[in-house]
Formats: sequence, structure tokens, C-alpha cells
Amino acid sequence: MLKIAILGLGEGRSTMSAAIESSKLELVKICDRNEELCKQRAKEFDFYSYTTNYEDLLNDSSIDIIAIYTPDHLHAQHVKQALLSGKHVVCTKPFIDDLSDAKELLELSKSTGKKVFIGQSSRFFEPAKRQRADYEAGLIGDLITIEAQYHADHRWFLKKEWSLLQSFKWLYGGLSHPVDFIRWYLPNIQEVMGYGMISSNGQNAGLKNEDTMHFIFKATDGRIARVSGVYTSPTQPAQRDSGMSTILRATEGASQADYHELRYAVTDRTGEEKVITWGDSTIKYYFRFEGQSHHGGEYQNYLEYFTDSIEQGFEAYPNMEEGIGTVALLQAMDKSLQTGMPVKIADILNEYGL
Repeated sequence: MLKIAILGLGEGRSTMSAAIESSKLELVKICDRNEELCKQRAKEFDFYSYTTNYEDLLNDSSIDIIAIYTPDHLHAQHVKQALLSGKHVVCTKPFIDDLSDAKELLELSKSTGKKVFIGQSSRFFEPAKRQRADYEAGLIGDLITIEAQYHADHRWFLKKEWSLLQSFKWLYGGLSHPVDFIRWYLPNIQEVMGYGMISSNGQNAGLKNEDTMHFIFKATDGRIARVSGVYTSPTQPAQRDSGMSTILRATEGASQADYHELRYAVTDRTGEEKVITWGDSTIKYYFRFEGQSHHGGEYQNYLEYFTDSIEQGFEAYPNMEEGIGTVALLQAMDKSLQTGMPVKIADILNEYGL
């Protein structure tokens, strides 16, 4: 059984639950700079092997995997240290916040022979897994286009000081989820064009960056996709509109995976229409904490998948290359918002020699 340690115990709370509940992993150590948070998690999970020093994880030869849930700007350094210490790595999304670190990390992963997996958790949610399985089984034919959205009433964020800083962007904090779904089905995005604005609610609160955005993508084969994100206005009732939704439109059918509601709809190639929902036992597996605030089930699904990839020798996706590609796409989207022009992904990658 592989041994895992966790760095960063805010979001890492889900990973603690996932590792403790899993029969494929053994949690051996947790780490956070905030000792009070360490004590809080230790008590919550009855797990007392904690440290406030990352070096303790790096120097522990029994640890196979380090799972990293620190702030975005620290990911590159923490991943680098883990690889140099001979550990496999799970890193939460977005992978890195500066593409100038990408080349060195790619080379390090190759030279150390250690795997890096990006914790893009939404792919491992039940409706998304079912949608992907149906698509790969040919149930809806060949993909024509994909539409993804993440709309949430996050007006409560506007009361948090950090959300009003220049450095905070909903583009990275919110849209990285639906953008990952686009890349999952259309990995070869060539160009993106988008418009964004700060809503009147955002303006009144003093928000510095866009909270309302719509983007169109074009792939190298000519197919197109769209993504939208709206974050500071009320939403529709859940039975009418999911907070996060991915629609595939294909040659012989269509499907829609809804996030949070555990709801999936498909019109298959025979014309049969189905709406599938999952019951209490599945809901309790995915949402283990109050108010669906953390997503333990998705984390357990991806940790076990990554563990299998190490033990069985296959590539786990999203890997580092895919994580870097998503960051490049998000940066291209950011540039399009600023310039009002289409941006080619290759131009962003070339800038960093990737």
C-alpha cells in the first residue's frame, strides 16, 4: 500500500478524508504552517501525525506521494522540492501560476521518473464520470461541440478582503473547472476569444477584475466550444439550472452532466432520453462535510486512480503537460479579456519556450 502525506490542510481536509477512507493508500503525515489548523484537523480525524515543517515530509523516506494544497503561487516550489526528494506528486489546480516554471518542472519529472498528477477534481464526480464513459462508448456519436459553465451566487465572497485584491481573478478561481472540461474533450484548442465585465454588484463592492465572462474556443480541427462564468448574481433554482454544467452535442445524441445535483441527462443514438440521479449513499460518499463545502468523494476517486497508475505503470490524466496546457489556455483567456482580441495558445506557450 502506497503511503501519502498532505501539505496544506485547508483544501487538504478533503484529501485527509479520502486517504483515511481509502483501502489503497495509507496516510502517514500531514503538514501546515498554521499549527492551530494542524491541531484542528488532528482532532477532527483522530490523526495526530502532524508537522509545521515541510522538510519533515520531504525527508521521510517512507512517503511515496506528497499531495499539495497550498496557495497557487507556492505550487511550483513545493512540487519541485517533492520531486527532488523522490516523491510522486498530486497538486491541486491550477497547477502553477507562472509558466516560466513549467520547463524546469517538466524536465525534473522526466529526470526523477516521478509522476505528477493535477487534482482537477470535477472530472472525478459521478455525473462527469458517467458522461465520459458514455461518450467513450460511442453512445452519442462524434463530438460536434461542447458548452460548459460555472455560475454561482458568490456575493458573499465580496465581504472577504482578499477577493477585492488586484491579484484575485474569478477567471482562475472559478472558470478553471469548466475550462478543464473543454480541454478534456477538445485538447487541441488553438485560439480563444472572450469578453468580460465587472457587474454592478461587483463594482459596488470594489471588485478589481471581471466577475462575468463569456468565451469562445476554436480547436485545430475547426470545432468550437464555449464557456461562461457569472459569480456575483443570484442563480436559478437547482432543478432548472445547475451551478456547473457540461453539455456535449454530438452527431447522434447529446449529454449533460450537472455538478452538485448529482444529475446526468443523455439522449443516446437510439433516441432514448434518460435523466439519471444518484441517491443518498452516493451523495454521502461525495459530500462528507457541511454544506457540500468540500468534495471528499472526488478526491478519493482521483487519489485511487493515481495510485493505480503508479502501481500499474499507466499515465494518469490530467498529468503535468495537461495542467500546464490548461494554465496556458487560462492565460490566453486573460489576455483576450485585456486586449479584446482573439489569442492563440501557441503564442503563450512560445513565450515560455514550451
